[in-house]
Amino acid sequence: MATEAVTATPVQVSALNSRHHKTALGVFAVIVVAHWAEHIAQAIQIWVLGWPVPEARGVLGLPFPWLVKSEWMHYGYALVMLIGLIILRKGFTGSSRTWWNAALIIQVWHHLEHLLLLSQALSGSNLLGRPVPTSIIQLLVPRVELHLFYNTLVTIPMVIAMIRHRRPSPSERAVMACSCVRPALVRG
Repeated sequence: MATEAVTATPVQVSALNSRHHKTALGVFAVIVVAHWAEHIAQAIQIWVLGWPVPEARGVLGLPFPWLVKSEWMHYGYALVMLIGLIILRKGFTGSSRTWWNAALIIQVWHHLEHLLLLSQALSGSNLLGRPVPTSIIQLLVPRVELHLFYNTLVTIPMVIAMIRHRRPSPSERAVMACSCVRPALVRG
């Protein structure tokens, strides 16, 4: 039985950056914010509720504890985030593109850190002989705090990009290929 890779054609990517851009951004934003909320829930469990780190697993990690420990799941999310930022980038113009690019650059690094973690989990050989897979910045900052920081650092410029994209300048609006522009308020 042959398996075929699922790939987006140039026409599909073009549609995601034109007539379906607003919907694609909405779906992508829900995924990103839901993941960010998991990190925030975990931080609340640790710093507000006083739970020990191994018990603080966010919302989904409570009924599914293996999720928190799965490097595949963490890497998969980082990869989905990276692909989403790349695919949806062409729909942005002007200052919104600048903010989107900032989120993309940060996510490239975040993805590389997760790739390093996954490679350690798969090989059984951890960075500097650590007992668990460890990322580069994790040598200085604990994992919970670091990944909350990374996800915050990616989400903020992404949200700013989306807001700027919905409220473009006249020159930015002139070159937009999508219908994401927020309708002007009618004053009566």
